[in-house]
Amino acid sequence: MPGTGRVGVGFIGAGMISDAYLANLTRFPDVEVLVIGDIDTERAAAQAAKRGVPRSGTADDVLADPDVEIVVNLTIPAAHVAVSTSALEAGKHVWSEKPIGVDRATAKGLVELAASSGLRLGIAPDTVLGAGWQAAKRAIEGGIIGTPLTAVTSMQWQGPDLMHPNADFLFAKGAGPLFDMGPYYFTALVHLFGPIESVAAFGTKAQATRTIKEGPRTGEVFPVEVPTHLSVLSSFEGGGAAQSLLSNDTALFRHGVFEVNGTEGTIVLPDPNTFGDTPIKVVRPLTGITGFPIEQDWETLPDVGEVFGRGLGVLDIARAIRGGGVHVATGEVGYHVLDTMVAVEESVARREYVDVESTVGPVPSLPESFDPLAATL
Repeated sequence: MPGTGRVGVGFIGAGMISDAYLANLTRFPDVEVLVIGDIDTERAAAQAAKRGVPRSGTADDVLADPDVEIVVNLTIPAAHVAVSTSALEAGKHVWSEKPIGVDRATAKGLVELAASSGLRLGIAPDTVLGAGWQAAKRAIEGGIIGTPLTAVTSMQWQGPDLMHPNADFLFAKGAGPLFDMGPYYFTALVHLFGPIESVAAFGTKAQATRTIKEGPRTGEVFPVEVPTHLSVLSSFEGGGAAQSLLSNDTALFRHGVFEVNGTEGTIVLPDPNTFGDTPIKVVRPLTGITGFPIEQDWETLPDVGEVFGRGLGVLDIARAIRGGGVHVATGEVGYHVLDTMVAVEESVARREYVDVESTVGPVPSLPESFDPLAATL
């Protein structure tokens, strides 16, 4: 495989999320998207034509391409481990959409395979690599709210069956609000507070079946296999706690609530399902109350400039392949987040606190100089 210059990338999976990845990876000069593979080869060809990618075909075509160094795995959650394993066995580095897998045993085996093969494994989300999130993380580490103590997060709405043409897989084992949206929130919490030690959770399911409301399958009824409303308490190895709501059962649309409370203030971070394109605000403790309603003064952190979307994790791996060193969104972090979510499932079933089996070291930040549009290789 080439050891210098741009890093070749191949996609396995040409569904909805591929648009967001391709929009960025086809403009980052350090990577070159060479081929898109999908079980639906016509869909792969259409995406390739749309984004100017030279080749398309099946997953096997991607794995057999000698110029592909990183495989971007955008398949459904249940297929993540199998596809990532095939890519590693083909000698490719891997970036996988979240979650890393749907059970501990196979996901842990995947991390071990990457390590023993000397290959890089990266796991989404890479939203935490966005300029806004990285700025907020540096501000917290710099003491802007003193010592971080607790966090409150919330994601609630009617659910993705409102708009997704193939929403059934989002309510199957390995998905639901916990595995579909939870990775954004738990990954961000781990980036900020360190590894999660234990969880306590309660979950419910409002409907036994749901109906597809968009696309050619409109009207098709499918079963709901997982809890669709979860309240989670997390405690961290290093101290501190978080309270998280993940729901597909509320009429109220409220995404992206992410607040961190410290000894000297509260910081309101961007939606962890975005890359930080909203202002980061801080509020200080009150010194007294003169009346109601209570008015508080907010500080706004400086604008971070252009914010890029999905693909930053792939780019980070590409630069690490050429330059050495670590990449940020590692398989180990992805596995710890999965382990946490499985523990949440177990807590819901057993109605008790559950320890998280794995741990992970401190998560590094991207350098402030990280510029996706720079040609560095």
